[in-house]
Amino acid sequence: MIKIICVGSIKEDYFRNAIEEYKKRLSKYTKLEIIEVKDISYDDIDKSINLEGIEVLKHIDSKDYVITLEIEGKELSSEEFAEKIESIQTINPNIVFVIGGSYGISSTVKERSNYKLSFSKMTFPHQLFRVILLEQIYRSFKILNNESYHK
Repeated sequence: MIKIICVGSIKEDYFRNAIEEYKKRLSKYTKLEIIEVKDISYDDIDKSINLEGIEVLKHIDSKDYVITLEIEGKELSSEEFAEKIESIQTINPNIVFVIGGSYGISSTVKERSNYKLSFSKMTFPHQLFRVILLEQIYRSFKILNNESYHK
């Protein structure tokens, strides 16, 4: 099972449509759950990040393998990402991806992380990134099943 925990919600229909398409495609390979926690905005950024972190951690089980999406994380090719998913699933069937809010991910969530992953040194809008992550997860399953998929 793959769970994606995201801070914030999707507002634009075109992102929602893309997410639904990838959810449908992924249903052939894995159970997928997307959990949205509230984006918290206080004048105190640290307080916002910490409160978001508390909400994120409520959805993580002690047995889950947690991958946080962080600029400081390790960059992987699509093939390496597929191999990473496969190797994790041999020891743990539950993979949780965490997409932080606009201020980042709390230190408590980072400490809970089993693997820090970066898709780029660039910053992406959180709504768009959810689509990018789903596409790469889908691509991984296509790679792992030796199925063709556009490059």
